[in-house]
Amino acid sequence: LGNLDGREPVLRSGARPGHVVAMSGRLGYAAAGLSVLSRGFRSPRRLVEAHRRPLPPYDSGPLAATARATSMIDVSDGLVADLAHVAHSSDVVINLESALLPIGDSLVDAAAAFTLDPLSWVLTGGEDHALVATFPLDVVVPAGFVVVGSVLDRGDGDAQVLVDGRPYEGVTGHDHFR
Repeated sequence: LGNLDGREPVLRSGARPGHVVAMSGRLGYAAAGLSVLSRGFRSPRRLVEAHRRPLPPYDSGPLAATARATSMIDVSDGLVADLAHVAHSSDVVINLESALLPIGDSLVDAAAAFTLDPLSWVLTGGEDHALVATFPLDVVVPAGFVVVGSVLDRGDGDAQVLVDGRPYEGVTGHDHFR
């Protein structure tokens, strides 16, 4: 199914305080497409197609590994939910900055039509299969990646994901055991 080309695998357990969190691909489009379809609509077509046929950034994984990514995960269950796996495996806190998360016009328009906040699709929608990785500060984040947060020491608290410095309230994404 793949080849590491002699590189060590990039695991969920390598995030360290001081690293940056960066993503490649798009988030929220498949979830928005599902919302559109579940209400009986077929447009915006871009969102519907994102739900039906995701476009994972396959080339970004090897780029991130070559650029010394310390941890990596694909976002299939929701950004907050999947980054929680990284936070727990690495025993850290991950802080996402909502102002840094790319939110396309299609998401904004669809959310307005449904009186929703498009950020909720970006944070909790899965099935876009974007990649999220952590990188040391001295690494140039590879092309196609956007910095969206940072890795913090968990101190005396629990390993978790924060959004703008606060725990995310509500469902964080798909839970396979619900």
